[in-house]
Amino acid sequence: MTQRQHYIELPTSDRDLRPTYLFMMKCLLYSRMETGLVSNKDYYDEDVNVYIAHLLNSFIHPDYIDKAKPYLSRYDTEVFGRLSDSKDARLKYMLYKTNADFLLISLGIFDDPEFALAEGLPGPGSKPEKLSLRPNEEAHIGRGRTYYQFAYSYSQQVHGQNQAISEVLEKLSTGFDKYLRILAHMRGEYLDLLKRLSRGEVYHLERVVNESQRQEAIREKQDQVLDLYLEWKQSKADDVRNRMDEVLAEIREMDPEFKFEVPEA
Repeated sequence: MTQRQHYIELPTSDRDLRPTYLFMMKCLLYSRMETGLVSNKDYYDEDVNVYIAHLLNSFIHPDYIDKAKPYLSRYDTEVFGRLSDSKDARLKYMLYKTNADFLLISLGIFDDPEFALAEGLPGPGSKPEKLSLRPNEEAHIGRGRTYYQFAYSYSQQVHGQNQAISEVLEKLSTGFDKYLRILAHMRGEYLDLLKRLSRGEVYHLERVVNESQRQEAIREKQDQVLDLYLEWKQSKADDVRNRMDEVLAEIREMDPEFKFEVPEA
């Protein structure tokens, strides 16, 4: 497992690394108890807990986001347009499921103003039934519920009627707003990193990230220059020299203090 898949639980006396999936599951179960929306209250849904915990854990990994990008669409019309001429049940399943998953996490976990709960994050004594939603949020919830319902239908064609994933998708469709409220509580009580950082801290954090990306881009171009220089030493080809000069110009634009003189001999 990579470092990104581990965490240290605080406060503890030991420094043992634990899988991040366990952290997500623990926060999810606590959130269910604290909101009163406990597991198996209306129907068996411990399988939904497992699905959501794995989904939350997936967002830690950039490769998951990269794999999901081809299936994501901002509007219903884009989703339906991509499916209008397709007879591929697996493609339809992936499109609906991926968009439903991202709606669930966007609405529940990420503090996007467009998706924020109208009454703010629930406090310790808040009752789930008192959390109201703005009309546009109701529309997003309707989309999520519908997408999971379609994903459930196509999953039966892809996986068969007895597959566990089909049951989970149906439960997510039926209880979409309930699971959204659980995640909203989880955001406020356990995952609310942005709320705890000041504007200045976020600004400096962004600068550090941007500088790290800039240095990485410079290093990549420097490696490219060295490769081109070795190629040019052997071939003396003008096109290779021109490409090397172009990359050098790009490096100097990012770092004016960078110096590299190409030996002519």
